[in-house]
Amino acid sequence: MRHVVFALLLAGSVVLPGRSPFAQVQVLPPTDDQIRITAIEVPRLVTLLRLEPGMRVADVGAGLGAWTLRFARWTGATGHVYATDIGDVQLASLRDLVAREALSNVTVMMGDADSTNLPAACCDAIVVRNVYHYVTEPAAMVRSFAASLKPGGRLAVVDFPPRPNSPVPPGVPANRGGNGIPPEILEREVGVLFRHIVTVPDWSPESVPAGIPPEIGRPYVAIFEKAK
Repeated sequence: MRHVVFALLLAGSVVLPGRSPFAQVQVLPPTDDQIRITAIEVPRLVTLLRLEPGMRVADVGAGLGAWTLRFARWTGATGHVYATDIGDVQLASLRDLVAREALSNVTVMMGDADSTNLPAACCDAIVVRNVYHYVTEPAAMVRSFAASLKPGGRLAVVDFPPRPNSPVPPGVPANRGGNGIPPEILEREVGVLFRHIVTVPDWSPESVPAGIPPEIGRPYVAIFEKAK
C-alpha cells in the first residue's frame, strides 16, 4: 500500500523518502479566493452540521487546506480536524500549512480511492467538497464515511451537477452523465447507510466564477446523518 509521506519542508518543496534527493514535490498555499470562500461557507456548514467548538471534523479531499484551516480555527484547541487527500502535492501542502500556521489540532492523513483511512468513530462531522464525483468506488467510500462517524454524526457533500458535454472522470460510474453528479444519484448512494436531511441547491453562489452561463448547474450541498 501507499507509504506515508514524511514532509521535509525545504524552501517550498519536500523530498519524498525512497526517491532521489532531487525528486521534490511542490508545496502550494491555499489561494486568496479559497480563503475568501471558506469565510462564507464554513459558518453555513457549521449550522447545517450542528457543530460546536471542541468537536472533531474531517475534511476529506482537503486539497491545499483552506477549509481545514478555517475549521481548525473554528473548532479551537479542544477540537480536532483530520485532513485527508491522496495526492503528493496536496499532502505536502497540507503538512506545510499545519507547520506554518502552528495548527496543533490538525492531523494530516493519506486517503485511498475507496476509503477515508480515518480512525473508527473519530468524527462528529465529515465534509467532502468537490470530491465525491471523482470517487471510483462510491459504495466502499460511503461505508468508510459511516465507519468514521460517531453515531448521530453528520456528513456534508458539496458537489455540482454534471457539466454539459463533459466526460465522466476515468473509473467513475457512467451514471453520473458527465463531470459532476446529479444530486438525486448522490442522495440515493449515500442514503443506503445515512438518513438524508436536506439538499441545499445553489450552494455558495459566491464561489461561482463570474460569467458562468446559466445552463451550467450550480453547486449544491447534501446533508446526511448517521443513525444514533
